[in-house]
Amino acid sequence: MAVVAFVSAKGSPGVTTASLACTLSWHRRLVLAECDPAGGSVLAGYLAGGLSGPRGIGELAVGELRDGNLETAFWSQLVDLDAPKRERLLLPGIVDSAQAGSVAPLWQRFADFFNELERGNPAYDVLVDCGRLQVASPPWPILRAAAVVLVTTNARLSDISSIRSTIRAIERDFAEHRVLPGSLRLLLVGNGHSPGEVSKALGLPVIAHLPHDPRTAEVLSHGGTVRAKRPLMNAAGALEVPVRTLLDRRRARLSWPAPVQEVPNAV
Repeated sequence: MAVVAFVSAKGSPGVTTASLACTLSWHRRLVLAECDPAGGSVLAGYLAGGLSGPRGIGELAVGELRDGNLETAFWSQLVDLDAPKRERLLLPGIVDSAQAGSVAPLWQRFADFFNELERGNPAYDVLVDCGRLQVASPPWPILRAAAVVLVTTNARLSDISSIRSTIRAIERDFAEHRVLPGSLRLLLVGNGHSPGEVSKALGLPVIAHLPHDPRTAEVLSHGGTVRAKRPLMNAAGALEVPVRTLLDRRRARLSWPAPVQEVPNAV
């Protein structure tokens, strides 16, 4: 499935919760890469700080700038979210703003590397938490390289208003860099207007709606036991189907050779 990017606007939360829920519920081998320039939150939140020593994209960036060893260092920076299977891996984000300066020059390098992972042995797809675009040095190269970009927003009027400018900014950037159209979709989270109303207001198709499920959101944000049958996890798992369908359409359009498909295992 290659690279799927999640992004939101200022004041529109839900990216980390949505991307983590998908990572824990989809059937394929996945790496969740926290590429939010404002910092990652899964280590301190869902994993409750339960790791010793620095780990993640900040350390990876420092090593790449110094030694150019991304291919070999990458795997040592990952956290197994379903140990010891190594099927759901986390690349933690930066932990302080000082690391942002090291990561920003490498967004294109990371984008290229993430796209290569689906051709590895074993192959991994990458879900990327890009955070909010209203920050210094947003990860534009990753958004341009992604096969699918999910613009994540609540369905309330205030959020719809703020996300409109984010969508237009992405569309302008993609047009300027000649990114093939069709990768952008809306991902709604929580309560508010219907998908049809939001799609009409923003001029962008809604791929799915993740329901209001505060109990599961609390676990994903602050740690605990994830219940696979909770509404949020069910909806996140179901999102894999339309995302894969959209990707297949884009592959056909680009005449990409599709990677060997694996038979999904039961979660």
